Amino acid sequence: SSIRRSPKNKRSSSKRRSKKEDNSGISVTSEYSQHLPVHPILPLNSGSSSPPPDTKTPISIAGGQHRSFTIKPIPSPNSKPLLVFINPKSGGNQGSKLMQKFQWLLNPRQVFDLTQGGPKPGLELYKKVPNLRILACGGDGTAGWILSMLDDIGIYPNPPLAVLPLGTGNDLARALGWGGGYTDEPVSKILLNIQDGEVVQLDRWDLKVTRNNDAPVCDPSEAEGAKEDLPLNVVNNYFSIGVDAHIALEFHEAREAHPERFNSRLRNKMFYGQAGGKDLLQRKWKDLHNYISLECDGVDLTQRLRDLKIHSLLFLNIPSYGGGTRPWGTNSPSFETPRTDDGLIEVIGLTTYQLPLLQAGGHGSCIAQCKSARIITSRTIPMQVDGEPCRLLPTIIELQLRNQANMIAKAKSHTQITHIPLEREVTLEVRKLNLSDYETYHYDKEKLKEVSLQLGKLTINPDLELDRLRTQINVMVHGADYPGVDVNDSEAKRHLMEANFALSADWCFVDSCTAERFFRIDRAQEHLHYVVDICNDDLFILDPADDSLKDETVNPVTNCLPESQETINLQNLNSLNENNNNSILLCPPAESSDECKLMDSDANDNKTGGEQLQVSNVSVPDSSTNNAVNVSEGDKSAIKFNSEGKRDEEEWSRKESVSSKMNAAPVKPVRVEKVTTEIIDAAKRGDLQRIKALLEEGYSLLAIDENGMTALHYAAKYGFDEMVQLLVREEHSIIDIPDCEEGQTALHKAAKHGRRKTCCILAAAGCSLSKVDNQGFTAKQLAMQSRDNDLAAYLQHFENYQNTLREKETTV
Repeated sequence: SSIRRSPKNKRSSSKRRSKKEDNSGISVTSEYSQHLPVHPILPLNSGSSSPPPDTKTPISIAGGQHRSFTIKPIPSPNSKPLLVFINPKSGGNQGSKLMQKFQWLLNPRQVFDLTQGGPKPGLELYKKVPNLRILACGGDGTAGWILSMLDDIGIYPNPPLAVLPLGTGNDLARALGWGGGYTDEPVSKILLNIQDGEVVQLDRWDLKVTRNNDAPVCDPSEAEGAKEDLPLNVVNNYFSIGVDAHIALEFHEAREAHPERFNSRLRNKMFYGQAGGKDLLQRKWKDLHNYISLECDGVDLTQRLRDLKIHSLLFLNIPSYGGGTRPWGTNSPSFETPRTDDGLIEVIGLTTYQLPLLQAGGHGSCIAQCKSARIITSRTIPMQVDGEPCRLLPTIIELQLRNQANMIAKAKSHTQITHIPLEREVTLEVRKLNLSDYETYHYDKEKLKEVSLQLGKLTINPDLELDRLRTQINVMVHGADYPGVDVNDSEAKRHLMEANFALSADWCFVDSCTAERFFRIDRAQEHLHYVVDICNDDLFILDPADDSLKDETVNPVTNCLPESQETINLQNLNSLNENNNNSILLCPPAESSDECKLMDSDANDNKTGGEQLQVSNVSVPDSSTNNAVNVSEGDKSAIKFNSEGKRDEEEWSRKESVSSKMNAAPVKPVRVEKVTTEIIDAAKRGDLQRIKALLEEGYSLLAIDENGMTALHYAAKYGFDEMVQLLVREEHSIIDIPDCEEGQTALHKAAKHGRRKTCCILAAAGCSLSKVDNQGFTAKQLAMQSRDNDLAAYLQHFENYQNTLREKETTV
């Protein structure tokens, strides 16, 4: 430390350090797409002579704001990332010294001071890191605090926890083989022991406390300072009632009054010995058995307590108690060998004479091993849970198994603990998204889950790489049994379901848990991500080709035949018209807006809401003739193919060639959708319930009136926002349909009439903001003509956002 580095050496050292930072094993992704400086996880080097850096000066961030970031470790099957929590107040000054050592050997972001916000921030930050291990530097209370926080956060599976003993008793650390205290062992050796240690399981127990209203009235002097609940409601080590809790309470109160007298483990133990000797003479709780009743697994053991005349009742979950004693003693033929993972808790009775003998290798009186217990007290009695004492008013206490925690036992030092392999497999639902839904709702996770299609379930290891998972998903989809399809169903229905569940070669994974919105995972980087990195309960995938399939299934009639075919056979449709008194609505391609007219002369005057049959851009050849068009002279319908009402010879030859091709090949059956003008009338009135009823009856939203306007046009024009949301959700393909008179979409209508909220709904649903009407105006320009500059600015901003988003996604 006396050698002073030259400036040149300092600069070269900083260069080497920055080079290591670039090669760090952890990438930190900022909320603002910037990389914060990262300290590397250095290899262990116990022989380093450089002093640890000063960590007392906080790192300042420009602007005075803390930027959130996400931990993304580079996957490695052999890596075991470590998260360190230190209580600087434990073990005198040892905690603060260990803080500097761990920050020097590890990445400082892996080391957390428990006095600065507790363990929750660190656990939240690292909860998705695979193969994570945790080190708790402190007493048994520190370990219990972290275990309880793991329960609250809900990390599954729980990362295993190691305990470096810095407290007074350290019974949990003793039971796991880590010893009774830290004795300046090299930190590098501790890290290696954590890496090589076995993962074992520890039973944890719930304590439910209710007030005993049947107890006699307490003496006011006894009730002073008494509480109605325990300081902890979870037992990791032990729960005791009586004299030992009374001694622990005296120590706790004395330390709070004079903390300067309890700054070493030796002084703490001397106080315990003095208090124990004093109680040996006074025998204050010699009649404890008169104020307590015990029931274990439904068996009343109160008489057993009175026969033993116990001064303390102990419920022991680990072999060690009171600073390393073994109160259960040698194995008895009447009981099973105690283990920390057997789902049983040992019940032990202690007298005043047995307590001091525990330090000399003595043991208490074994009462029971049980899965549940019920204790009823009729007097204010001292109790303690994992070393946290209190005076408790007369209560009824129920003890039951809570769960099992994963712990790290030091190698070759845990003869009483059996190794249990961890179950790592989880079951996830695989859900498919299409591109339009993803672009519309990528900030709304719940909505994306609603609109997604469940492909099936997979039981996999959460540490599986995504490139290996891709193969399993393809196999699952290829051999799936489609729900809702029976062997007797039509071929069209089976084809429809297969099209919905099929995956193209361009599908990709979607990250649904890293940030507030969904993100696509580049296929070239799938080997860098685990399953646990991108999902919680549902695994989302995105298929860009699914939008085209969706459009085909919405109106399969338009895709059955070539787009150039515009002729139609009306023979069968005329007979259908005569029998059902229906009118026929013929609609040519949407590109020629001037040609969009009602072909039935009677249909223009029909406002009664009668049923119509819609056929769009379809030719149905007649099997009895080679002509593509058969129209009787008595038919009142007129077919208009262009604005001039006539054809040239080239048009006729093209039609005949296409017709001959269609007659030569079998034609798929055409599905004719029924529509009604009632939907348009209901949209004009704003009658949302009527539209819902017509949808339930199976009517299509593709109906148009004599002006070529759909129900969405009218709902947008008059500002019926709830109706607009319903129509877009039920039939998304109508969102950009122009009317025949002005060539305007629903967004044009809303902008022209100043419907701001409607414009927001349509823009968010994916309506094109660059589409122009017959006059060459966009929706933004119509808003400016209406002198609504705020709406025009919003539409311009949203259009820029869409263009930027498409550019970024194309780059990815």
